[in-house]
Amino acid sequence: MPDLTARLLAAGHRVVAYDARGHGASIRRPPTTTRAAHVEDAVTLIHALALAPVTLIGQSLGGHTAMLLASARPDLVDSLILVEAGPAGPSPDLPARIAAWLDSWPIPFKSLEEATAFLGHEAWVRGLEQRRDGWYPRTDRDTLIDSVAEPAANAYWTQWSRIRCPTLLIQGENGTMRPDEPTAMPAARPATAHTVIRDASHDVHLDQPEVLCEAIVTFLKERLPDP
Repeated sequence: MPDLTARLLAAGHRVVAYDARGHGASIRRPPTTTRAAHVEDAVTLIHALALAPVTLIGQSLGGHTAMLLASARPDLVDSLILVEAGPAGPSPDLPARIAAWLDSWPIPFKSLEEATAFLGHEAWVRGLEQRRDGWYPRTDRDTLIDSVAEPAANAYWTQWSRIRCPTLLIQGENGTMRPDEPTAMPAARPATAHTVIRDASHDVHLDQPEVLCEAIVTFLKERLPDP
């Protein structure tokens, strides 16, 4: 979420962002895509940069990783911000739906303009690389599908109940969270604030970046001293 990173930096916060395995500029085909491996990557980064305790922010699968890290390693996490992410499951059709979406891409794109017109936002275009005959995703299709297989097969309410830090759940008005999930999460953990961002899909950070940043900054002001 580079745009959100820039906005938080402008607000005076220190931000450390990284590409998860199988995403962005990280290894394209990692040896494993388990939830535990994703969590361990984040833990390693926190230790390597001596960041703890941290505020974790994540959207979708990244939010799921942040949630599991906060559950497994409460000593490393001061607060948690989840964007369109939570413990509900299973969703057995999720890998097939993502596969169908990825397979619908008319690859290779002949130009960045064509890619933007199809994908709908330039943020998706940043994930493309140019080859001799056009533009391709840097990510590997099967790796992305494998990455969601485990959370699609399981629910994580036990892990959710173990989290001890204050949490902000941000939901897109037109997002993909289950209808009962945003109310069940604060019911299970009262130290959870919930806000809905209007006119936003699952990709809240693309649809309403200013509103998202404002919600995060407000939460941080209540939790942290002035940056």
